[in-house]
Amino acid sequence: MKLNCKHVWEYISEYIDGSVDAKLRADIERHLEHCEICSAILDSTRNILVLTADDRTFELPVGYSKRLHERLKEEIGKSQQEPPGGDAK
Repeated sequence: MKLNCKHVWEYISEYIDGSVDAKLRADIERHLEHCEICSAILDSTRNILVLTADDRTFELPVGYSKRLHERLKEEIGKSQQEPPGGDAK
């Protein structure tokens, strides 16, 4: 099965936890080999997990939350416009 970005995003947490079955893991890994966006999302998600496990407090830059929400809205809008079975790249 060829996964698109939206499918990968749905399973990213389970992929990191190792709770996806072997077939889905292989499909996700095949997609990650060629998709810079999903690879970046995977890296970012892993970094978030490391940071949230850290007891230290970090100050976010001014405007970060607004920029994050704008970018998420933009990416979600792109993924909703893609044809079924297409790739969000």
